[in-house]
Amino acid sequence: MTERIVLAYSGGLDTSVAIGWIGEATGAEVIAVAVDVGQGGESLETIRQRALGCGAVEAYVADASDEFANEYCMPTLKANALYQGHYPLVSAISRPVIVKHLVKAAREFGATTVAHGCTGKGNDQVRFEVGIQTLGPDLKCIAPVRDLALTRDKAIAFAEEKGLPIETTKKNPYSIDQNVWGRAVETGYLEDIWNAPTKDIYDYTATPEFPPAPDEVTISFEAGVPVAIDGIKVTPLQAIKELNRRAGAQGVGRIDVVEDRLVGIKSREIYEAPGAMALITAHKHLEDITVEREQARFKATVGQRWAELVYDGQWFSPLKRSLDAFIEDTQKYVTGDIRMVLHGGQAIVNGRRSGTSLYDFDLATYDTGDTFDQSMARGFIELWGMSAKVASGRDIRVAGK
Repeated sequence: MTERIVLAYSGGLDTSVAIGWIGEATGAEVIAVAVDVGQGGESLETIRQRALGCGAVEAYVADASDEFANEYCMPTLKANALYQGHYPLVSAISRPVIVKHLVKAAREFGATTVAHGCTGKGNDQVRFEVGIQTLGPDLKCIAPVRDLALTRDKAIAFAEEKGLPIETTKKNPYSIDQNVWGRAVETGYLEDIWNAPTKDIYDYTATPEFPPAPDEVTISFEAGVPVAIDGIKVTPLQAIKELNRRAGAQGVGRIDVVEDRLVGIKSREIYEAPGAMALITAHKHLEDITVEREQARFKATVGQRWAELVYDGQWFSPLKRSLDAFIEDTQKYVTGDIRMVLHGGQAIVNGRRSGTSLYDFDLATYDTGDTFDQSMARGFIELWGMSAKVASGRDIRVAGK
């Protein structure tokens, strides 16, 4: 029986050429697997037909948009996950769901190997292969660009020689990855980190310098998950899409950052994540009134570690699973409404309410009706500062000898 290889297929030049390239290099049949994570663009049927036209023996298409929103975007939101304080893990959280469907397809079609289109210097090779090792430890992995020397020049020449049904002459200097949680752009002109991004690289966001009128939106959450926008019930996928539209129109969610890749190099990245950044902002403000102080402080540390694990391709790791349990527990009371204004590239919260709030007006007020006993403060301060006071006295005593 001829060996079969499952290929993570995007419909672009590299993965289209990889179908025939893998076949010639290995003698295996290629099954192309495309996964819809809300990236938009061409229809899945168009992508499927292209894969078949490029020589795939099977083309499998998975609509995972709701799955992605529910099981990958929502945990990211609950963690307020921003890698290095900036990046909402746009590409990193899509890889585990793609891996899940790649392994599923390998089982269904009797494949022994899974292939992806990553290079040898990026993060995604790690995310794909660690995920495949975890979910399908018996499966082998290959990366045509990395392992079979498939360069872009060779890809174009191969496509033209074989008459493949793909566009090979259009020159796009950028590498782009997108899904419903956001969009990532790198390489080309952006590799000089002094160069400002040009307007043509943006797609999810409008130029914030000339915004439309301010847009006030109320987002309702239940246990950390958005359930309504302006009183209209929504699914997580609908919430992300609606805020992509409304926050994107105001230029919210543009991120320009040099980040630390897992392989040890620094990389300049441009991200657009209007819905993600609006939701994370709203969610964090709701946590501010519903999560107890010490729990909130520790959660910030957990959220940072969670983001690092996911960025580093450890979605299926035991530590990530344990951190998930802690984060989920913190969301028990994160229910309520956040009102925010979207305008000029900013999402600014100006109202919050919750039936599970820890904010006590009578304790917080400075006016008549204050229930806080201020006489307790003096003794509290004495005890709170005692350790530092004793240490300071020791320093003075030792220095005087």
